[in-house]
Amino acid sequence: MAKQLNSAVQVKKPAPNKDAPLKEDIRLLGRLLGDVLRDQEGDAVFEVVETIRQTAVRFRRESDPQAGADLDKLLKKLTRDQTNSVVRAFSYFSHLANIAEDQHHNRRRRAHLLAGSAAQPGSVAHALSKLDDAGVSGATVRSFLKDALISPVLTAHPTEVQRKSILDAEREIARLLAERDRPLTAKELRDNTELLRGRIATLWQTRMLRYTKLTVADEIENALSYYRITFLRELPALYDDIEGEIATQFPTRARQPSGGANAELAPFVQMGSWIGGDRDGNPNVNAGTMQRALSRQSTTIFDFYLEEVHALGAELSVSTLMVSVNQELLALAESSPDTSDHRSDEPYRRALIGIYARLASTARELGATNILRQEVGAAAHYATPQEFTQELQIVEDSLRAHHGSALVKPRLATLKRASEIFGFHLASLDMRQSSDVHERVLTELFAQAQVEGAYDKLSEEQKIDLLLAELAKPRLLYSPYIEYSDETVSELSILRAAGEMRQRYGARSIRNYIISHTETVSDLLEVLLLQQETGLLRPDAVAGKGKAAVGELEVMVIPLFETIPDLRRAAAIMEQFMALAPVERLIAKQGKLQEVMLGYSDSNKDGGFLTSNWELYKAEIQLVRVFDRAGVKLRLFHGRGGTVGRGGGPSYQAILAQPPGTVNGQIRLTEQGEIIASKFSNPEIGRRNLELLVAATLEASLMPNNADARQTKKLGEFEQLMDGLSERAYQSYRNLVYETPGFTDYFFAATPIAEIAELNIGSRPASRKSTRRIEDLRAIPWGFSWGQCRLLLPGWYGFGSAIESWLEEGKDSKLKTQKLATLRAMYKEWPFFATLLSNMDMVLSKTDLAVASRYAGLVTDRKLRNSIFKRIVDEHERTSSILSAITGSKDRLSGNPLLARSIKNRFAYLDPLNHLQVELIKRHRSVTAAGRTTEERVKRGIHLSINGIAAGLRNTG
Repeated sequence: MAKQLNSAVQVKKPAPNKDAPLKEDIRLLGRLLGDVLRDQEGDAVFEVVETIRQTAVRFRRESDPQAGADLDKLLKKLTRDQTNSVVRAFSYFSHLANIAEDQHHNRRRRAHLLAGSAAQPGSVAHALSKLDDAGVSGATVRSFLKDALISPVLTAHPTEVQRKSILDAEREIARLLAERDRPLTAKELRDNTELLRGRIATLWQTRMLRYTKLTVADEIENALSYYRITFLRELPALYDDIEGEIATQFPTRARQPSGGANAELAPFVQMGSWIGGDRDGNPNVNAGTMQRALSRQSTTIFDFYLEEVHALGAELSVSTLMVSVNQELLALAESSPDTSDHRSDEPYRRALIGIYARLASTARELGATNILRQEVGAAAHYATPQEFTQELQIVEDSLRAHHGSALVKPRLATLKRASEIFGFHLASLDMRQSSDVHERVLTELFAQAQVEGAYDKLSEEQKIDLLLAELAKPRLLYSPYIEYSDETVSELSILRAAGEMRQRYGARSIRNYIISHTETVSDLLEVLLLQQETGLLRPDAVAGKGKAAVGELEVMVIPLFETIPDLRRAAAIMEQFMALAPVERLIAKQGKLQEVMLGYSDSNKDGGFLTSNWELYKAEIQLVRVFDRAGVKLRLFHGRGGTVGRGGGPSYQAILAQPPGTVNGQIRLTEQGEIIASKFSNPEIGRRNLELLVAATLEASLMPNNADARQTKKLGEFEQLMDGLSERAYQSYRNLVYETPGFTDYFFAATPIAEIAELNIGSRPASRKSTRRIEDLRAIPWGFSWGQCRLLLPGWYGFGSAIESWLEEGKDSKLKTQKLATLRAMYKEWPFFATLLSNMDMVLSKTDLAVASRYAGLVTDRKLRNSIFKRIVDEHERTSSILSAITGSKDRLSGNPLLARSIKNRFAYLDPLNHLQVELIKRHRSVTAAGRTTEERVKRGIHLSINGIAAGLRNTG
């Protein structure tokens, strides 16, 4: 018995191999999943799953044609019910492997902290240490953070494949797995294992897919779940950590003019959202969804505040019989509706009961209908979130003044910090619409007002003149007595609703308007005029009629430059726009700050991986120069996706690789699709990802640029070379995607794009128009589809051809050696190029030509299939070979062995999903080609496989 107990307790004993616990966790979860599979589906299905796994491993490791044939036979013999069970089994293993990996990341980070290791890159401690070593003072850091803005912006896209029910079950599995790192008795370990088994069984019996189309309301609720899981507590806690790190790194801060020892950081990390406000290409987003988004956001934050204030009141049982309190606190207690004699000597409790009552009143005022705990009595609502924060400050000040400092940190400090960060709106909701919609609306308004009969036919110069003239007039184009098109009515109602929401929830609730497809200055002026039409911009703010402006622009107009031509025009457009006298005055009212958004997805689809990244880099440099000349601070909003082809990859390295002067304490970036779940469904992982953003922004903004003349010259040479390489890569990519006859047919046949479009995984259509043109397809499903078939083409295609053609110019072997040395120097000395190759290395590690060849087999035109797939294979080999020559490593991810092992370990479970998906697509398409309707079980199997592959690859959306 003692032996058994010893064995049970020591399951988690430290192993020489630091990754041994990860393997142990994966084995445990795999075994429990196998147990559940046997129990739920029977031994026969379990054996089929194992046979498929082993055959797929043989096919991968040995490239055995017989293994491929055996796999085909096995898959074709599966019944429809067996197929779905097998797909679910492999899909859930991918999900469980992700949980184990996240837990291991947390474990390793904790091990470093316990060992007193040096601060890890990506941590705020590491960033502050680097800044200190570089001579940056604590006062400079604190002053910098006072004016900084770092804003992750959550967006909903058609690659989000997670249901909230699945996320809830997986979060509990993560908690139970983390619990096993503590010393457990034999009974506790058995109980934990059984609870894990039960949660995995719950997963198995929970529907993985949505059977109805996802609505915008669903997307709003899904996003809000991450606030409850992570942001509401972890973001305030991160501020406390940063305060502590600054105090540790710069111990003389109290004597510096930064506000004293108790000075708090301004709320420089704030959340943003597009969900409910992004109507570009989504007809389901309107004024109603925007109102719903803010209402639900507000309800979520009030639920949190009410719960925390209630708990705080229970905890602060401080009696005036024991300690004194401030007069302000006594006044707050006296104003409370609580008159119970039992609490006459407990002013903190009475004050908090009053704060609770005011919060409840405010929540009702803002639309909440379900206050879980009834307040003691009526109280006036808060007019602003600042009033709430001020009353919490009164409680804190009194505690600190009367020996109660230790009582502040457990809950009050977090609550007060949350009130500063989240206000009554939780997250700033951006509005987004395409420029062509604005043009149509104004064309109608001008025509109906008999100002201009054909606005859309005017030249750019004529449009600018007309728009400026209208902005200077105090009257409106719109008339309530005229009937307008549905589109115009909808667009104007959205802007009017934005004004109402700002009044209701505060100025931070809506403060940005993104213009997709910004191609001209008039695209920006059009939105200014539409804001004037709806009260968001008052005429005097731009007219300058010799009197002081009485209004200002309430919502910043932000261009989104997306395609390669748009990026090339970006700086010139902004220079012309900011030089307009009315715009200059508006920007001055915005604090001499203007935001510009850059689109990674469409530029990649338009020009390929290398050209997209390079044109983004150049656009940023040019924008910095233009903004510097104008004396305006530039804030860049990076529209990054999940996959590397859409600007994804590690955020820390991506921010550090930005050109000098482009971060400068101001950065917003999108968090999209399943990446939100990957980054923020685990609180500890979520906090780490938020910290990475802060650390990278500190380093990118404050580290001195000590480049000497020689280094500056060398950088110029690197940039000149990149220009030439980009043009070569652009030609190679465009030739394949847009100039090769039949490529569109190949893409639609050799990837599950058509099946993705049928999924109930997003409220937005997969294509902007009802065509099969690549130009009209949204960049998100474009990249997602290539990930599903394991080619991930947008993340590497064209690189190999570009480098090879440059190296081979002249056929001089000595010159080729010199050129290769230049590329290696770029890799070692230029963060932009190093990050580019690192991201491409990760993509190539997830690419699998053997699996992709099975998708190519879905193309019925053999000649087309062989021609295009051979080009892709040849380019893949060129790219891999040249990447190895530059980095000096033949193996993929040699610099990141943990990720390399992670990918390798999961392939045995990921490959079968790809093989099954191909088989299911064949069944589906053969039935539809015959004019019949595919069985729901077959469709369900395809959709399940899409879910599992996305989970296995993690960053594919």
